[in-house]
Amino acid sequence: VQLQASGGGSVQAGGSLRLSCAASGRPFYVMGWFRQAPGKEREFVASITWAGGTTWYADSVKGRFTISRDNAKNTVYLQMSSLKPEDTAVYYCAASPRPTAYTKETSYEYWGQGTLVTVSS
Repeated sequence: VQLQASGGGSVQAGGSLRLSCAASGRPFYVMGWFRQAPGKEREFVASITWAGGTTWYADSVKGRFTISRDNAKNTVYLQMSSLKPEDTAVYYCAASPRPTAYTKETSYEYWGQGTLVTVSS
């Protein structure tokens, strides 16, 4: 099983970035994005089910971030717009092969390496 995250970078406040997470090795039921800011615990950002495309978002990103998936490419995306300095963090993609508590870090069995997003004011 491999989750390969990419797309991080530096952007000014108000800008946009798109993160990608390519999954391989087995089918998954749900994919999620989490982030960890310096000195803080890792927190939920968004998640999506592979089959139905049902989504969940943290309140802090609703209306600014959009999670989507391309089943043919086994890839999940996180489109981030109207970025704020407080969005600065290492972003991780995660996956679970079964229905679970989609917003909880402990529900996910597989994790990709992080990708750093830096938003400057």
